[in-house]
Amino acid sequence: MNRRSIFDNITSGLEMEIINTLVHSGPVRIERIVSEGHNSPEDFWYDQDQPEWVILIQGSATLEVEGRTEPVELRPGDYVNIPARCRHRVARTDESQHTIWLAVYY
Repeated sequence: MNRRSIFDNITSGLEMEIINTLVHSGPVRIERIVSEGHNSPEDFWYDQDQPEWVILIQGSATLEVEGRTEPVELRPGDYVNIPARCRHRVARTDESQHTIWLAVYY
C-alpha cells in the first residue's frame, strides 16, 4: 500500500489531457484526468460500453449530453453518473487552472 495524492505530477501548459489509471480490477477502472482548457472535438461524442461516475475535484467544466438541451456545468465537488451508451462530450474545461476529474468506470 502506497500513499499518493491526486495532485501529484501535474505540470502546466498541457498540450494534451493527462489520463492516469489509478486502479483497475475486474470491471472497475478508476482514472485521474487532468485538463487545461481542453474539450472534445466538435464532431466527437463519447459512447461508452460501461457506466461512468465522475467527480470534479478542481477547476470547472461543461458537459453536453445528447438529447439534453441544457449543458451540465460542473464545479469542484459536483459529480454525475453517466449511463452506458449515453452519448456525451466535454464542451469546455477551465483555461485558468487545471481541471482534475476522478472517473470511475464500472
